[in-house]
Amino acid sequence: MSKLSVNINKVATIRNARGGNNPDIIKVALDCERFGAEGITVHPRPDERHIRYQDVIDLKPLLTTEFNIEGRPDERFMDLVLKTKPAQVTLVPDAPDAITSNAGWDTIRHRAYLKDIIAEFKSNGIRTSIFVDPLIDMVDGAAETGTDRIELYTEAYATGYHNNKESVIAPYLEAAKLAAELGLGVNAGHDLDLHNLKYLKDNMPELLEVSIGHALICDALYLGLENTIQQYLRQLR
Repeated sequence: MSKLSVNINKVATIRNARGGNNPDIIKVALDCERFGAEGITVHPRPDERHIRYQDVIDLKPLLTTEFNIEGRPDERFMDLVLKTKPAQVTLVPDAPDAITSNAGWDTIRHRAYLKDIIAEFKSNGIRTSIFVDPLIDMVDGAAETGTDRIELYTEAYATGYHNNKESVIAPYLEAAKLAAELGLGVNAGHDLDLHNLKYLKDNMPELLEVSIGHALICDALYLGLENTIQQYLRQLR
């Protein structure tokens, strides 16, 4: 069964736009769990423009589902992850000024770098995942880093879904199949929504988890947070 991890970055963006603590990130995360989310994802960035490092520390002892922390593994990020020890850390090669994640790792070029970081996280009991494009070479490279899972970067799938879904999903299915053969778990995320999620899930039996934030929070403006989470879960069942 594919799990739904709700990314709450956008909620933090709204909070930060006005200062104060409205909406309350802790309450929203706990409500997401209460409404059926099977995980909570955060992606703290160096400028803390949405999720703050203190948010991560405050969330960890209160969450009852899997906590997934995404980010580029600079020194501050690594210290945060090792301090909080989430269920999973997802390594993303974002530049500090990136608006959002826009590429997967070159797991061949950065193999040694990733291998050392992953070994440290795993020695602390933290499951590791690497954000990758759906390319066979990148999946092969990921397996050689010692990671537990990959997260397939699904922007290209989501962008092309309404034009030719059979064509755009093909490299993802090939990448997921290879990952499973190499002993890697498969996650997916980026631009997944109520329109394209079910097709991905139905055709990718290897899919363990999706992390969804932007589209889910946008849908919640119209449908309500509880109803929206339930609708996403129905796409995954």
